[in-house]
This record gives sequence, C-alpha cells and structure tokens, in this order.
Amino acid sequence: MISGNLFHCRKNSWPPEEYISRTTLQLFDFDSAAPPEQAWRRKLNSHANILKEFSVTFMEAIKMVRLGIRLWSYVREEASQGRKAPIDPFTRESCKPSASQGVPLGGMGSGSISRGFRGEFRQWQIIPGICEPSPVMANQFSIFISRDGGNKNFASVLAPGQHEGLGKAGDQGISSWGWNLDGQHSTYHALFPRAWTIYDGEPDPELKISCRQISPFIPHNYRDSSLPTAVFVYTLVNTGRERAKVSLLFTWANSIGGISHLSGDHVNEPFIGEDGVSGVLLHHKTAKGNPPVTFSIAACETQNVNVTVLPCFGLSEGSCVTAKDMWGRMVKDGQFDRENFSSGRSIPSSPGETVCAAVSASTWVEPHGKCTVAFALAWSSPKVKFSKGSLYNRRYTKFYGTSERAALDLVHDALTNYKRWEEEIENWQSPILNDERLPEWYKFTLFNELYFLVAGGTVWIDSPSSTSDTRNDQNQLVEVENTDVKVTEAKVDGRQDSVFEHTTTSAELKDKDEAVFTNCSCKDEPMVPLKKGQSKRSLHLLTLPDPENENDDVGRFLYLEGVEYIMWCTYDVHFYASFALLELFPKIELNIQRDFAKAVLSEDGRKVKFLAEGNSGIRKVRGAVPHDLGTHDPWNEMNAYNIHDTSKWKDLNPKFVLQVYRDFAATRDMSFGVDVWPAVRAAMEYMEQFDRDNDGLIENDGFPDQTYDAWTVHGVSAYCGCLWVAALQAAAAMALELGDRSFAERCKSKFLKAKPSFEAKLWNGSYFNYDSGSSSNSKSIQADQLAGQWYTASSGLPSLFDDSKIRSSLQKIYDFNVMKVKGGRMGAVNGMHPSGKVDESCMQSREIWSGVTYGVAATMILAGMEEQAFTAAEGIFIAGWSEEGYGYWFQTPEGWTIDGHFRSLIYMRPLSIWGMQYALSLPKAILEAPKINIMDRIHISPGSARLSHNETGVRKIAKKANCLGNSVFHCAC
Repeated sequence: MISGNLFHCRKNSWPPEEYISRTTLQLFDFDSAAPPEQAWRRKLNSHANILKEFSVTFMEAIKMVRLGIRLWSYVREEASQGRKAPIDPFTRESCKPSASQGVPLGGMGSGSISRGFRGEFRQWQIIPGICEPSPVMANQFSIFISRDGGNKNFASVLAPGQHEGLGKAGDQGISSWGWNLDGQHSTYHALFPRAWTIYDGEPDPELKISCRQISPFIPHNYRDSSLPTAVFVYTLVNTGRERAKVSLLFTWANSIGGISHLSGDHVNEPFIGEDGVSGVLLHHKTAKGNPPVTFSIAACETQNVNVTVLPCFGLSEGSCVTAKDMWGRMVKDGQFDRENFSSGRSIPSSPGETVCAAVSASTWVEPHGKCTVAFALAWSSPKVKFSKGSLYNRRYTKFYGTSERAALDLVHDALTNYKRWEEEIENWQSPILNDERLPEWYKFTLFNELYFLVAGGTVWIDSPSSTSDTRNDQNQLVEVENTDVKVTEAKVDGRQDSVFEHTTTSAELKDKDEAVFTNCSCKDEPMVPLKKGQSKRSLHLLTLPDPENENDDVGRFLYLEGVEYIMWCTYDVHFYASFALLELFPKIELNIQRDFAKAVLSEDGRKVKFLAEGNSGIRKVRGAVPHDLGTHDPWNEMNAYNIHDTSKWKDLNPKFVLQVYRDFAATRDMSFGVDVWPAVRAAMEYMEQFDRDNDGLIENDGFPDQTYDAWTVHGVSAYCGCLWVAALQAAAAMALELGDRSFAERCKSKFLKAKPSFEAKLWNGSYFNYDSGSSSNSKSIQADQLAGQWYTASSGLPSLFDDSKIRSSLQKIYDFNVMKVKGGRMGAVNGMHPSGKVDESCMQSREIWSGVTYGVAATMILAGMEEQAFTAAEGIFIAGWSEEGYGYWFQTPEGWTIDGHFRSLIYMRPLSIWGMQYALSLPKAILEAPKINIMDRIHISPGSARLSHNETGVRKIAKKANCLGNSVFHCAC
C-alpha cells in the first residue's frame, strides 16, 4: 500500500549520534545493551516543563454553570461515601503534571508503576482507579565505584540533579545521598515495553553504563503479559587502565505512592532464593481496607556478582539505621553484611514512619572488560477490590497463586526468563522497525503509545467465574440470564430455510458464552468466506478456541478511559483504542465484546440523575449499549458516566455492531459470532426508534448525544449518520454469514434507503456537513465525519460512498482541519468552518483529539492517501512526542488546543494509532474488492424493510448446525 520511496527523503527524527557517541554504542553492541536505532530519546538533563492545562472560555463557563453546580454536588456526595467520582474537575493533584514520563513497569492488569525518563518511579496505580502521580524519591538506583590505587572514587544516585521534594542536605534522609549526576552525557531511549538509560562516562569518565528496563508485555502471550514485574539489566564497560570495583544499589520504600508509607504496620523481610536470586520482601498493609501489597526487590548473584541486602532503613533521625547511615556504609564498603539475610521479619513500622530496603550487587570489572548485573522488581497484589465491595483474583494468580510470597517467585522468574521475553519482543517489533517504507517517528510512536495498556489503569482478573464477596443493590439488576429469551434455530433441509421457534429458559442459557465452534467440517461454503486477496497472514487469524485447553480462558479485562475519567472500558472511546487489543491480544478484545454483548441484553432499573439536563432516568436500558462497564463495581453496576443519558446516544449501538463485525471478520471465530449475535440484533432494533421520519437514518436530538459530549448535534449528523449506515451494512453481512437471512434482508433494505438519504441531506459537493440543522456550525468540517467508513474499510466491506466522495472529504479535512492549524504540525482540529476558521462553538470543536487524528489517518491510508495520512499523524507526534512539542510523551492526552493546553492526560483513545498499523497490514483485504460483494448476495424479499421488534434476542444459526460443536444449539443436519 505504501510506495517504496515515499519516506526515503525524510530526516531521521532521532539520530543516535546526536545523543550518544558511536564509540559508546559499539561498546554496548552485545546482549541487547545498546538502544535500538528507532527509539524515542531524551537527554537526562532535559528540563521537564510543567504542562499547561485546559480551561474553558467565559462563554463556555456560562453555558456549563448548571452542569458545574450539579457536578460539584455529585462529587461531594461521592466523597462523603468514601468514593471518588468518575469525573472530578474540581480536585487538583498536589503534583503538577510535567513532561517527565517514561516507559511504565510490568505487564497488564496487575497494577502499574511508571518510571520517568530521569529514573524516578511515579504514577502509582496499585489500587484500581487511584493514581498517585508524585514520585517516591527513596526509590532509586545508585552506583559506587572505586579503582585500584584508591585515588578515584565515585558515589552517585543515577538520577540527575537535586530533585524536587528533597529536604536539607544535612538531614538523615535521602538528601544526604550523592545527588551529583549532571546528566549532560546521559541519555534515555524508549521503545515500549523496554527502555535504555546510557551513562556515557557519568559519574566515572572511564566507565560506560547501560541500564535496560524490560517488562513482560508480549503480544499473544496471555500468561507472561499479566505479570507485575520488571527487570533492570546493567551492563558495565570499563574503558580505563585500572580494575574497578562497582557496586550498584537498588533502594525501595515500603509505599504504594502518595503518603501510604506513613500509615504504619509495614514489614520488611530479607530472602535468599533459588538460582542466586536474593533480596528483600516489603509487606505493605494498605489503608482503608484495601488488599495488601507485597513488593520484592532482588538481584541475581553469579560467579562474578555478590549480592547483599539491608532489610530496613528509615528516613528520619530516630530510625535504627538511617538513610545517611546506609549511604555511608555503601561509600565505605560497597556492600552490606551477609548476616542481614538471617535477620528475619522486621518490627512493623509505626504510623508516620517510613521504612525502606536496599539491595546491593557488587562486581569487579577488569580494564577494558565488561560485566552484567541484573535486578528485578515485583509487586504482588493478588486481590482486586472495588469500592462497592466486589473482590476478584488478578490474572497472574492463575499461575502464581494468591500468597503474598508470590512476589518472591515473580522476581525469580523475571531474572531467569527476561532474555526469552526480549527475544519474543524483538521478534514482534523487528518487522515494523525494519520496514524502510515507514517514517521513523511512526515506528517508535506506534510502540510507545502502548504504554496505556499498562499505565492507563488496567485490571485483568483470572477467569470469568471469579467470585464476588459482596454486591450491593443486586435486587434491581435484571440480566439476560434471569429472563426468558426467545431463541430461533434455523433448520436446513437442503432446499430452503425452514425456521421454528422455541422459548429457552434462563437455565438453558446459563454460561452460554462458553459455547464454541469445534471441528468445523462444512465443505460446501465457508462460514466467513475470505475475500479475494485475503490471507491468514493479512487478516491476523486466530486458532479457534479449544474448550479442552484452559489456555483459551484468558479471563476478563478492564481498562480506564483515562486516569482523570475513571470509567472502565468506556465504549465510545474503545471504538478507537480497540485496534491495539485486536492486533496484539485478540482474545482479550473478544472477551470485552462479550461483556458488552451481555450488557446490551441487560437492564438496571435503578434511578440516576443526569447532570447536564438535571433530569432522571434508569441506569441501564435494555437494548442500549452502555457507555462503560462502571467505576465502583464494574460488570455489575454499569454506566458510571452520568453527564447525559447515554441510552439516548446515537453512536454507541452502531459502534458495537461495527466493532463486533470487524472482530468477527478478523478472527473468523464463529463461536464469538454466535455468542454475540443476539446482542447485535437487539442493538440494531433498539436504534430504529431514532428514525423518526422513516428515511432509514437515525436523527440526533439537539444535545451532545455521542462521544463529543459537549458538541451539540441537530438532525442527521455526519458522525452518527455515517456510523449508522456502516452498521446497517455490517449487520447485514454478519446476519448473512450466520444464516439469519431475513434479518440480513431487513438491514440491507434499510441500508439502501439510508445511504442516499444521508448523502442527500449532508453531502455539499466536497464533504459531508456536520449536521442537517441550521445552526452556525452545521456546515462545519468535522475531522471524524467518516468514522463509519473507517470501520467499513477495516472490515473488508464495500465502501459506503463513491471513492471520489471519500477522497474529497478526506482531502478537505487534510487541507482545512490539518494544514490550516500551524501548517499541519498539531494534528487535525475537530471542527473547522469552511472559511478556514476553527469552529469554536464549544470546547471540543476547537480541540485537537490525538486519537481521532490517528483514526482519520487510518481512514486516509485505507483510501490510498498515505502521504496525507502520515502528515496528519505526524502532527500528533510533533505536538506530543517531539522535543519541540508540549511534553505529552507517555501521557498522551485526549486532546489539546491550538495554543497547547491539554485536557485529560493518560487517555485511552490515542491507542488508535494501531488502527493505522491495522490498515497497513490489510492491503489486499481492504483494497481488492471481491467479484461479488457480500451485499450483492443478499436478495431482498417483499416486506423486509422494517427491523423486527418481536424477535429481540433471537439467535439464528448457520447451515450445517453440526459445526456448532459444544454450543447450546443442537445439530439439525
């Protein structure tokens, strides 16, 4: 798809020689110690600017004053119950956001700790939904060097400068340490999930140091990718003429961020493990009844490396061993007493007291010699407790159990397996990194944006059947398992479809999600036929799940909309982000879709007050796709979002149908298709109520009833209308492939009516108007106007519109929304008037949304407009990731204004850059149309124009029912 010479003339964004000498790179050219050529880079002495936060205009504030009052009241009410509101714009963090982030630590779903590019451990998210941004400054790596002859000695924390938060230099705490690293000759290199810090002659001019940070984020590896652990491998190269004794020190406070270290009752315990892995366990008793956490810091003792520990030291003068004492001992001896390993568990800490631990690894490095020292960190928090009481086991406990001592096994396995992890990571990344057609900035930004799947607040539990200790207000929750659902089975006699109906009881439907297709032996027609030019490789096909193989149970997964918007799996945003999961962890993606399929068929009748309008409604309406899976009790109390009534939103249901069909087409998982089909039908039928003039199109209702929840829409809109037209086609295609021909006919009939109506009402000759209303911005150019076409092309379905109209719209977006904003160096602004002036009708219309820009770029790639696509997306890189940008690396916000004020750091939607990669990886499936497209195979019979309301929840099956294997359906062949 990309021409071979498109990017050859582009400047290398991050030439390594501008950051690190070639001589030093050559010294580290072994054992993965040298950073890759394609990496995000920063000098350690770079200034971490304070970021500028978004503010509303006076007129916007006037419009939102009533919402603000209601939201303030709601935030206070939640706080009085000991809970944090999912959206709280009033509480400011004491730690101001700065441009200091780096690659986070650990796998997915077991809590996360980020690490800044200068080495500080920050952004603590051990307890679900709670983020402590401030660094814990006692958590450091330090180095002590002495050479034969004793005239050259160095002692330094491996982090530059006198950091914020340190006390006076004469105290007994960490200010007494050697904070003397300049950082001028030290550099940070990031390629998630790894990072390299190179100390090029600092603090010892004759010692080159490489520290690489490795976390087990490995696509398609559903075991190791759940592990809460990271490895730090130090490679030491002595360029001097004298032998050097080098001691590396890893210090760690018994803390989970914030002021948690002061709560008391924390205990440290040294250990000597197997294979030379030794260190300290730090048992942390969390406050407010949250499950405990155990940290493990360790190093690997070898023939050349000696490991010792100091199980306890304090940060105050009254401590038995102070931080100053510890530092002095390391300066003098470079190690601790071996007897410390037998000291046993420490006395529990007192409230207000901070207790820390240290692990030292010492080695001799010969002149012109090399040596490797490996440390590991793990944290074990086996239970996930949500604030309304539900308790689950994390995914990693499936392999390590729920004991607090699992942290010891985790660091051991990390130190013995990290080389295999690196090999798997390199095998995954190398094809993209070595693709010379792609611009360099895109390669490392693509991987680094994945930071969110670790640091974005993720929860991964060990199985769908995890038990919950307590659940509140369950009596009002009505789920599909507790209702009778009408199930229609298709029986085929070889001549025509004959259908009979029967009612299936809730008992028969129980655990229906475990149904799978096995041993499919249909010879006459593939269930999901490949289009011309498609291949297993281009579609990233999965092996169908084997019910006998427990490895196919990958548990259930949650990720936050953002650390400021605390809602799990926000679906309108998942629409953009889900490409990353589909590409890298498709089984997780399918399980998220199954969760939402269940939710579509459920209803929660509890009353909720909606803050924007002040009216009330029920929490979850049957047939409506929920906005999110909840905050305080996910899966059981959905729709934590309460600004608007999302049962009236117009984008959620079409997005569900489009995502399901894309996933169905990409994986060819027939079990998944059958499982979710009743919800797809229900979601489509639910939307018919919004077609009020019977033109086949849904209409918006004059309020922000879609993901742009501050941007009002009137009548038919480009965004929701395009999604709806696309969903009609996707539902028709899926119905046909599953054997539900009558529903396929109904959807096609509606599609043939809706498509010309959409074009007639919105097409203006060069693009689709924002909406069909008469407001001042109705003719605005919306960057996201072809979101439905994006998914249509991503699923291999026929284009919604003529190619000329698609390309004309995208070119208009490129010329206006992209290039008229600082020459294309910021991304695509959401709204632009045809006069070339930014649409300032609301805060969101004037914002640049990073994830939307990536989505627009993916749509451009699918339309054959590669150069425009990469130019648009490069604007996000320039503004967010480059040295001349605003400092949003590893905390990409939802969006920013043209003057660089951000809104909502660490946000889900920018994962949509993987939509670009998805588009690049499916050229034949997308661009080569089949001889007879799937819509032409649907023949409409009379009376099929309206979607049926009397078969909600109906599940039909395809021909040759024996292909259903162990599913709930019975063979009718």
